[in-house]
Amino acid sequence: MRSKIVAGNWKMNKNLAETDALLAELSAKLPDTTAEVMVAPTFVNLTGALSTLESSTIQVIAQNMHFAENGAYTGEISADMLLNIGINTVIIGHSERRAYFGETDEILAKKVKAALAKNMRVMFCFGEELQDRKSDNHFNIVESQLRNALFDLEASAWKNIILAYEPVWAIGTGETASPEQAQEMHAFIRKTITDAFDVTIANEVSILYGGSVKPNNAVEIFSKPDVDGGLIGGASLIADDFMAIVKAI
Repeated sequence: MRSKIVAGNWKMNKNLAETDALLAELSAKLPDTTAEVMVAPTFVNLTGALSTLESSTIQVIAQNMHFAENGAYTGEISADMLLNIGINTVIIGHSERRAYFGETDEILAKKVKAALAKNMRVMFCFGEELQDRKSDNHFNIVESQLRNALFDLEASAWKNIILAYEPVWAIGTGETASPEQAQEMHAFIRKTITDAFDVTIANEVSILYGGSVKPNNAVEIFSKPDVDGGLIGGASLIADDFMAIVKAI
């Protein structure tokens, strides 16, 4: 049975004191749930977050990593560095990394392989832009992003893959794909994986929705059969909102 997951991507927000305060509040308000609950603070606050959440079931994950093990990559972080402090899950391919930092499918494929080689879990993000949806090319874009980064993996690698579908046009815009649109795409993703691998892998991989999930729409989105949770942005920075989304799962 695939995992239900709610993950908060904090992006470039919260200093150390603010991080500690929010994590303490989240831990205190965490409802009884069988879902996996994750937070991704900034790199400089990962160690502190692990310490603050030492007695909590909330997992700390990373927002990004480099594909190289070490070397002359100023400002970058390797898989081994993350593992060494106790981080074993990493977000790869977020739309902002693609848009602002030029991360191509080729780069992301190398990152995925580097993380999996270290037995890390990968939360792989993908999704179409507004022009792709308007031109009715969204299914082709999503299939291409999945194929280019993930479809040459061994079948056994999929046990460490979490997928996060991000309709880019619904991130930070206040727009949200309707629950029906989310379900349509998630079902398409599962069929695409079935065709490339098999139905067992497709049915076991968790597929999260990552487009402006809020307390007022989470229940309806999460009720769809192929939506296994959410990758949450802005709402994850407000304890009551994030916990309401966790309750919705």
